[in-house]
Parts: sequence; C-alpha cells; structure tokens
Amino acid sequence: MVMESAGGPYLNAAAVTSSVGIARLLQMTFGCTTFSLVAHQGGFSAAYGTFCMFVWTFCFAITVFIIACEFTHLHSCLRISWGNFTAAFAMLATLMSVTAAVIYPLYFVQLGCYPIGCEVRDFRIAASVFAGLLFVAYAVEVFLTRAKPGQVTSYMATVSGLLKIVQAFVACIIFGALVNDSQYGKYVATQWCVAVFSFCFVMTVVVVAFSVTGKTATLWFPFERSVVVYTFVAVLLYVSAAVVWPVFCFDSKYGSPRRPALCAKGRCPWDSQLVIAIFTYVNLLLYVVDLAYSQRIRFVSHL
Repeated sequence: MVMESAGGPYLNAAAVTSSVGIARLLQMTFGCTTFSLVAHQGGFSAAYGTFCMFVWTFCFAITVFIIACEFTHLHSCLRISWGNFTAAFAMLATLMSVTAAVIYPLYFVQLGCYPIGCEVRDFRIAASVFAGLLFVAYAVEVFLTRAKPGQVTSYMATVSGLLKIVQAFVACIIFGALVNDSQYGKYVATQWCVAVFSFCFVMTVVVVAFSVTGKTATLWFPFERSVVVYTFVAVLLYVSAAVVWPVFCFDSKYGSPRRPALCAKGRCPWDSQLVIAIFTYVNLLLYVVDLAYSQRIRFVSHL
C-alpha cells in the first residue's frame, strides 16, 4: 500500500540541497566549530570575549532553528513572515559575525607562544579562521537571497530592508560608545543628538518588527508610505546630529579638537566622542541611500 500526503512530502530536501541550504549548513558547521574551539582550549575573557561567544552561539542556534523549520515545513505554522525573518536574520548575523571575526583575533590572538602557550595560541588562530569563514557563509546567504530587480520578494530582502538592519546595528555601536564615558550629558545639544539616535533606532526596529511579524497589511494606515516619510525625517534628524555633535565635542569652545595627551587608553571620552561622530555620518549615509531605494519598492507581508 502506498500512502502519500495530500499536501506533498513532509520533508523539504531543498532546505539542505539548494544553494541557500548549503550556505546555511556551512554556517552551522563553521559556527559550531568556532565556539567549540574557543570553549575547548582557545579561551575567552572580559566583555569582548563574552560578546564573541554570544554571537557564535546565538547565530548557531537560530541557524539550526531555521534549517529545522524549513526541512520539516514547520515554518508554515509560525505566525511570522518567514521570508522577512530569514532575510533579516541573515543580514544581522553577517554584521554580528564580522564584528566577532575582527574582535576575537584583535584581543586574543598573538604570534608568540608566551605566556598562553603554543597550543592555546593555535586554537585561537584556528577559531579566528573559522570565525572569518562563518562571516563569509552568512554574507553568501545575503547575496543569494537579496531582491533582484523586478522580483517579487520579502521587504527585508530588498536593499531598503537590509539597510534597516545595518542602521539598527550601527545605532547599537553608537549607544555602546555613548555609555562608555562619552560625556553626552554635558550639553543640551549633545543630549538632542542622543534623542535623535534613540528615536531613529526605535522606529527602525518597529519597521523591522512589523515586517517580520507580517502585520503590515493589517494596519489602518499605508505602512509603506509611512516608512518613506519616516526615512526622510530620519535623514533630517541625522543631518542635525551630524552637525551638532562634532561642534559640541571637537570645537575648542566646547570640547577639544585633539585627543588629550593624558587621556587613558580605553577610558577616554574623546575616543568615544570620535566613534560616535564617525558612525553618525555612517548612519546618515545609510538613511540617505535607504530613502532613495524605499520609494521604488512595495511591501509584501505574506512571504
């Protein structure tokens, strides 16, 4: 007797045999290898090492979840926009993994064996190599799943959608610098800049959340038009921050145009202020590019 499912096969072989599926299998393999090498012998410490381990384990867990859901068709039971979720996670994992791939060797890898020993050094070098391969694997998925011209796809797979993830990630870098003794509370003008960073970050996360949950079609207002308007407002706000922050941090009347000679390494407000200024301009550029692309797309909430 032959029994067939009316809805087709229960398992989706394409989830592991397609080009995207193979990329995800490599992500799972490289991620597991990386944090296993670090946990077994490479070692990690302080906030930087903890962050790297979190990135590798988090990305590994979500990748396994995605592969399992697609292989078993369980993603169809979830009340989210699966295409938006996977595209958003791939972009986020790419950014997180490249950050960890830079931080770990920068703080933990050395050419000599003293004082950690040659075996630990070799494990750390191997972990750094696999961390780099992990980043490449996630970047390949972003490249494969990105929206092509004229293609109907999920919003988060478009340039505008991917930029939303990058904008939020850059904002997190800005927040990290803000809390690292940036002295942002010294002037009302710099507090305004913090308000700009916070507002744009929250709104960007809201856009991503609505897209991933597939709730854009249920809203009483045109969501796509609102996103374009918000992006335009974000550009104006970031322009103000890009002007105000450097003036009140690096002008000789309010701050210091040069790094103070007695400023301690790693605990210098000037360094944090410089990081914030740089990434403010980075995010301004991202929002400008986003504005240019967001006018040419349409949202698809059910993909």
